[in-house]
Amino acid sequence: MKTLNQVADEMLVKLYEEGNNEAFEVLLNRHKSKVYFYIFKIIRDKELTEDIFQDTFVKAIMSIQQGRYVETGKFIGWITRIAHNLIIDHFRKEKNENTFSSDDYEFDIISNNSKIADLSMEDVLSNEQVLLDVVKMVDFLPPLQKEVVRMRFFEDLSFKEIAEKTEVSINTALGRMRYALLNMRKLAIEKDIYLEIK
Repeated sequence: MKTLNQVADEMLVKLYEEGNNEAFEVLLNRHKSKVYFYIFKIIRDKELTEDIFQDTFVKAIMSIQQGRYVETGKFIGWITRIAHNLIIDHFRKEKNENTFSSDDYEFDIISNNSKIADLSMEDVLSNEQVLLDVVKMVDFLPPLQKEVVRMRFFEDLSFKEIAEKTEVSINTALGRMRYALLNMRKLAIEKDIYLEIK
């Protein structure tokens, strides 16, 4: 007789639906590092990653218990999709709280990619690579531009907070971001990376 560790994901989901809690433990242990790393690669914040990771599995448990798990592919794709949607929700919330516009510039890389919520899993994984490429490109920026991009997108600071932390005016912080985005667009063209940076 097979142990639960040898059982396929879809069968483990069915067993969990039937009340076998150990089946979900096996699913969690099997996929937790992939899901956690997927979230962390995009979020880049340990505490927030852990929150989204927990929320992902809570949502998965609730969906399975309510009979809303539909086997349309692999379990890892389904659970990663839940994580991805929670990440998108987080960025939308951040955008609503922190978006700062100046003249024709609205600086929010993530908002320009918000339509990824409607894409297939393959598109999502491809977009994950784009986000990783963005992270790498930041390292090529001049120090002052790199600093403002990291504070804005990786630390979720508003431009007012960035200006205070770096002891410059908001206009200076905005200017650095504008040049950073222009430089990142140039890098994207040079390295053949598709980015929607306005």
